[in-house]
Amino acid sequence: MKLKTKYNVFCQDNLELLKSQPDESVDLIYCDILYGTGRNFGDYQDLKPIRSEIEAHYLPRLKEMHRVLKSTGSIYLQMDTRINHWMRILMDDVFGYDNFRNEIIWSYDWGNRTEKWNAKHDTILFYSKTNKYILTPEKVKRNIKDSTIKRMKYKGAMIKDNLTYPTCVWDIPTINGMAKERVGYATQKPKSLIERIIKASSNEGDTVADYYLGSGTTAVVCKELNRNFIGCDINPKAIEITKNRLSDVSL
Repeated sequence: MKLKTKYNVFCQDNLELLKSQPDESVDLIYCDILYGTGRNFGDYQDLKPIRSEIEAHYLPRLKEMHRVLKSTGSIYLQMDTRINHWMRILMDDVFGYDNFRNEIIWSYDWGNRTEKWNAKHDTILFYSKTNKYILTPEKVKRNIKDSTIKRMKYKGAMIKDNLTYPTCVWDIPTINGMAKERVGYATQKPKSLIERIIKASSNEGDTVADYYLGSGTTAVVCKELNRNFIGCDINPKAIEITKNRLSDVSL
């Protein structure tokens, strides 16, 4: 029998929402955070790549995320090389160096830059609150054919009984221009990326939070996977898109 789940989406500053939440009320946090590009993406204005600005924005939010996360909870923050070194230091300070679990690399597409190596990956920092966190990679294992075993071994996958388990390097395509899931929101991330995190680090009926909601992919995946969801974005367009996407998910 399906558990009854709730999906709460708010248009407000994420620090305000975090401060309103009870202690240890969230099982999993995933956020595709502001990357510190300094750019205006149309849908939102990014932070500048200045260490003092990054720390001033993220430190109070990380402290609140730590407070609302359950002792068995995990947090995944996605970014790129502009700020990942600063964020690693901040997360070590707030969550503890010993609670660092993985630096996950999301690898995607080739580029055509010639003046330097093409930057085609994001970093996802994975921390837990304690050593009681949930991580079940078998939930995202997949069957493979004999003909692909050699290739998968070359890519560093763990293979056992013709099943492959993901390593910390995730080769997942970006959303192409014709994809059905594309909603026209800048920096939208593929569902398959977020599904992997939610399946591996939460159970049905758990509460997942995303405080940088964007196009609402985390909320949609939670509804499809029978998780409770709470999230917010300061941009009204993001909230409108998210609610429309949620209404289109039939269970």
